[in-house]
Amino acid sequence: MTTRSWWGWGTVEDAVTPEERRVLTERVRAVLPDADLTFHAPPDPASLDLPAPRFPVPGGICSADPVDRLSHARGQAYRDVARNLAGDVGTLPDAVARPRTEQDVVDVLDWCSSNDVAVIPFGGGTSVVGGVEPRDAERVVTLDLGALDRVLEVDPTSRAARIQAGVPGPSLEAQLEQHGLTLRHFPQSFEFSTLGGWLATRASGHYATLHTHIDDLTESLRVVTPRGVCESRRLPGSGAGPSPDRLFLGSEGALGVITEAWMRLQDPPVHRAGASVRFASWERAVEATRLIAQSGLHPANCRLLDPAEALLNAGSPRSVLVLAFESADHPVDAKLARALELCGDGEVVEGAARRWRKSFLRMPYQRDAMAQHAMITETFETACTWDRFPGLHASVVAEATEVLREVCGAGIVTCRFTHVYPDGPAPYYGVYAPGRWGSLTAQWDEIKAAVSEVLLGAGGTITHHHAVGRDHMPWYTRQRPDVFGAALSGAKAALDPAGVLNPGVLTTRAT
Repeated sequence: MTTRSWWGWGTVEDAVTPEERRVLTERVRAVLPDADLTFHAPPDPASLDLPAPRFPVPGGICSADPVDRLSHARGQAYRDVARNLAGDVGTLPDAVARPRTEQDVVDVLDWCSSNDVAVIPFGGGTSVVGGVEPRDAERVVTLDLGALDRVLEVDPTSRAARIQAGVPGPSLEAQLEQHGLTLRHFPQSFEFSTLGGWLATRASGHYATLHTHIDDLTESLRVVTPRGVCESRRLPGSGAGPSPDRLFLGSEGALGVITEAWMRLQDPPVHRAGASVRFASWERAVEATRLIAQSGLHPANCRLLDPAEALLNAGSPRSVLVLAFESADHPVDAKLARALELCGDGEVVEGAARRWRKSFLRMPYQRDAMAQHAMITETFETACTWDRFPGLHASVVAEATEVLREVCGAGIVTCRFTHVYPDGPAPYYGVYAPGRWGSLTAQWDEIKAAVSEVLLGAGGTITHHHAVGRDHMPWYTRQRPDVFGAALSGAKAALDPAGVLNPGVLTTRAT
C-alpha cells in the first residue's frame, strides 16, 4: 500500500532517498556553487489554515474532508509544488464528488448548473498547467472520476476496447493484458494519470513518431455535457463533416466530461531493437534526427539530448540520440540498421539509453527534492517546423539564459526532443537555477513568461503536449485564430450555458 503525496509528485514511499538527495545537491554545488541549498520540509496539512466550504456540501458522493479538498486543489507543476511547500494553499474546491456511475456525473452537472457552482473534472491530478486548480470560480466542486475505472468491452477483431475515463495507466494495461492487447500509451505521468485525462489534454505518450498523440488511438468518445450526452459513432475514419471527437479531445473539461471512450489497441510488441548514438556536434545530431524522422522508419523512440541534457541525465558530455524500434509482427533490426546509417559518423555508445530511462522516471521526484532546496527545476515544451528550429532554439536558449541570470543570478538550460515529425521536432527545454525561498513562484512565473513570449514569436506552439490549462491561456488566446476563438466560445455557450465547466480554461465563462 502506498500513500500519494499531498504536496508533490507521486507517492511518499517513492520520494528521493537520502543518497539520491546527497548526489543531487553535490551536483548542483558543482555547477552552481553560490546556490543556497538549505532544506525545507513540507508543512503538515493539519497545521494549515484551510478555508471552510463556501456552501452546504451535499451528502452521498461528495466529500468536504479538508485533506481531500487540499489534495484536489492543484496539479503537479513546479509552481504547485513550490506553493505547497511554502504552505500557500490558495483556493480549495468546496467539495470533492466521486461519481460511481455516469448518471452520478449527470446529476452533479445538473446540480451545479442550477446552483451556480463550478465543476472541475479531475483524473489523476497530474496537470502541470493549472488545469485542475479552482482559480477562477467562487464556488467549486471537483469531480474525481477515479471510481469509473473499468474496461467495459473488448472487440478483439477490430482491436478496440470501450474504457471508462477514470482508469489510471497501470490498471488499464493490466485489464487489457488479460485480452492479449495493449493501448501502449505511456506518458511520463503514466503511473498516476488516467485515460480521461489523456483525452481531455490531448496527451502524448510512448511513441516518438507515428502514434504520438492520444488522438491517434481514439475511435469514439462518450461525453456528458450540461445539455446532454454526446456519443460519437465507432469508425476507423470518416469524412462526414468536422469530427465530434476532435471538439472534445483537448477540451480540458471545459465543454463536457468524458466518461467513456472506444480506444484503438495493439498486440504487445515481441520484436525490439535499439541503440544510442553520440555526435560530435549538436547541429549534426539535429540533422541526423531530421533524416530519420523523414525516412518513414517510424522509430518508437527517437529522443535527442543536447550536451547539457546528455551530461545531466545520460552520463555523456556530447549530444546523444536514443533510438528504439518495436513491432508485434516482424523483426526490426533492419530498420535500426538503416537509422544508424542515417546517423553517418555518429558513434554508437553503450549504456546511455539505460541511464536516460532511469533518470527520466525519477525526474519528477528529483524536481520536488530540488524545490525543497529552493532550486528552480522546471520545463517548457513546444513544437516547430524543421526550418524554424535553428532560430527558435537559439532564441529560446539566449532568452532563457538571460532571464535566469536576471532573476536567479545564474542557471543552466538544456534541450531534448521528445517527439519528432517529418516536418518538425518537439523540443523540450529544462531550466535549473538557484531560487530564493519565499519567491520561487514569482521567479518561475517571470522565467516562464519571458520564454513563452519567445516561443510564440519564433513560430512555435505554446505547448506540444502539456495542454493549456490556466497557465498557458495568455499565449494560447494569441496563438489560436480569433475566429476559432469565437467558434469555441459559441460551443461553450451551447454545451455549458451556465458556464460551470472548468471556468478559466480554453475560453471565457459563457454569459
